[in-house]
Amino acid sequence: MNNIVILPIVIPFLTGALLVLFPKYVMIQRLLSVLSFLAVMGTAVHLLQQVGGEGIQILNLGGWEAPFGIVLVADTFSLLLVITSCIVALGCLIYSFQSIEWERERFYYYAFIQFLITGVNGSFLTGDIFNLFVFFEVMLLASYVLLSLGGLKKQLRAGIMYVLINIVSSMLFIVAVAYLYAVTGTLNMAHLSVRVAEAGQPDLLTAIALLFLVIFAVKSALLFFYWLPESYSAPPTAISALFAGLLTKVGVYAIFRMFTLIFYHEPGITHSVIAWMAGLTMILGSIGAVAYGNIQKVLAYNIVIAIGFIVIGIAVFQEAALTGAIYYLIHDMVVKTLLFLLGGAMVGLVGTYQLKEMSGMIRNHPYLGWMFFIASFALVGVPPLSGFFGKLLVLQGTLETQFYVLGVIGLLSSLAVLYSTMKIFMNGFWGENQLSKEDEKTSTHGLLLPCTLLICVSLFLGIGVEWVNPYVAAAASDLMNPAVYIEAVLGPA
Repeated sequence: MNNIVILPIVIPFLTGALLVLFPKYVMIQRLLSVLSFLAVMGTAVHLLQQVGGEGIQILNLGGWEAPFGIVLVADTFSLLLVITSCIVALGCLIYSFQSIEWERERFYYYAFIQFLITGVNGSFLTGDIFNLFVFFEVMLLASYVLLSLGGLKKQLRAGIMYVLINIVSSMLFIVAVAYLYAVTGTLNMAHLSVRVAEAGQPDLLTAIALLFLVIFAVKSALLFFYWLPESYSAPPTAISALFAGLLTKVGVYAIFRMFTLIFYHEPGITHSVIAWMAGLTMILGSIGAVAYGNIQKVLAYNIVIAIGFIVIGIAVFQEAALTGAIYYLIHDMVVKTLLFLLGGAMVGLVGTYQLKEMSGMIRNHPYLGWMFFIASFALVGVPPLSGFFGKLLVLQGTLETQFYVLGVIGLLSSLAVLYSTMKIFMNGFWGENQLSKEDEKTSTHGLLLPCTLLICVSLFLGIGVEWVNPYVAAAASDLMNPAVYIEAVLGPA
């Protein structure tokens, strides 16, 4: 039992609670927020090293042994995502210092970012399905506040739709948990895996599995993504980027965990449905990314494309594809956040989201332009950038398991990503410069530092693949062998 497993949850929660007490002291809030994320990141890196040397780390809260008590589980997969979420949050936080209005900062902005990360990290680390629901709700409640903070009309309109959809999905979530408990008599994920294996996953459990799939599909924008483009276009850039990097990825994590640990006994049904959903998501996301001429809408539909591509790893259910999907998931969290931040800087300069009203920014802002170019190529998967290795392994998995159609759709969706991001680059940075330095609406002062941080992380994921891949491969291996997780939580059989 390792007591520090709880720190990635407790540190941001206590920091957020502390920040609520003095909302007017903005500089102190900024400093404490940065220190909080650095502390969580350091803790997660330490835990990752412990997992590598000693195996999965667990904490039985209150001293109650699993499956009777609440358990936190830190394995390689969850810790990689905790580290990545802290990097993303830190980048968005630093970007906020120059981009968020003073009025928003004084209304608990930094406190709710801390609460959001509390929910995200809790979702990654919990070993109990009911507490997965609880941490989802913590994350969502914080996101409701951040989405509506400022009270602009477009924020409230998008917020109403976002809240309603998540309330319905959360209601279905608690119903699905109740059904699962009624059938299996447990909520501990490791114990659920044992009980479902003993039952052989009959039709009733398969139906419950499909209900969970629909719930997490809504939360991750897998096929049910109609709420995402509007919701992620409404708030300020730093919040949109934070949502783009983290919120849908928590839903993807839940799909990975549920369908590798608990519901993996009938892949002919559940994983086939996932395959269809992944393919349709990539197709519809590609149409949206190509069709729109609004920066935020184009980037939002690129989130949808990536979700479909990542989920191929689960649909294929093969170790190489799963390794690639995890690698691409980590890469996408970083690069999608980066693109949203860069896109927000572009919009700030010209004062519009419409590509047809932008031109020639490369002359006054070459660093901004070339960062966007590199990030776009990383998203597509051009070697040796960060998206290449994950995309290669996923496509290799589709060939080895004869999911040829999914592989072809994945390749075509990459062309849609290339076209849509280059559309932004060519319209925004190429051509005649229509705006002098004096006529720019805002400055990029202070905005490019967090972007530089994120692009360095992206470049490291591409160039340093031989250092990162052993951890990702270990995470995929554990997912493909649920007995490792079960033994760590419940002890030897």
